[in-house]
Amino acid sequence: MFTGIVEEVGLVRAIQRRTGYQRTTVEAKRVLEDVSIGDSISIDGACHTVVEAERRAFSFESVSETLERTTLGRLKTGHRVNLERSLKLSDRLGGHLVAGHVDGMGRVMERRRWADNMTFRIGMPEELAAYLADKGSIAVDGISLTVVAAGARDFTVTVIPHTMEATTIGERRVGDAVNLEVDLVARYLERLTGRRSENGNPAASRNVGSGSERQGVL
Repeated sequence: MFTGIVEEVGLVRAIQRRTGYQRTTVEAKRVLEDVSIGDSISIDGACHTVVEAERRAFSFESVSETLERTTLGRLKTGHRVNLERSLKLSDRLGGHLVAGHVDGMGRVMERRRWADNMTFRIGMPEELAAYLADKGSIAVDGISLTVVAAGARDFTVTVIPHTMEATTIGERRVGDAVNLEVDLVARYLERLTGRRSENGNPAASRNVGSGSERQGVL
């Protein structure tokens, strides 16, 4: 679990590819202060396991589904990526609860710079629209952001100067792909209200985990 508060921006140092597999090495500093093999780190919003750790770099492995459903399959040596270590129970929740499970890729449709902020309009898969609401939360490349306006196929966010400096979002241009994760609470609310609607009985929603449970969206 993560918060969407990026700790640092890492630099892709090496990529090894073969069919359905990618091993990526990223230069970093802060996230390596207490990292161990097996720990989780969010890379541009996608949770990965550390498989190798050095003093100034770590490596992670991605499988075919991750490479197809996120922007990690498009990484190149020299790319900058947002990094965040997994949340400790004692940490402040500065952003919102982020699972590190990318729901889909969006695309920057519009970018406007103002005197003290920057506004992005981002296109998204239509099936994600139900989980977005004005003033709600969304993770874009692992960054916790507030939705300014939510449409049927796009949404807008406003980014302050600190976020532009501390993350990669200021580098995004029109046409660039970004990783999206909708609010986890919205996912659970859909499952709860959907079960109640189907069964017509609120008690039915308590049968979570049974073998006969229908497969949901989580």
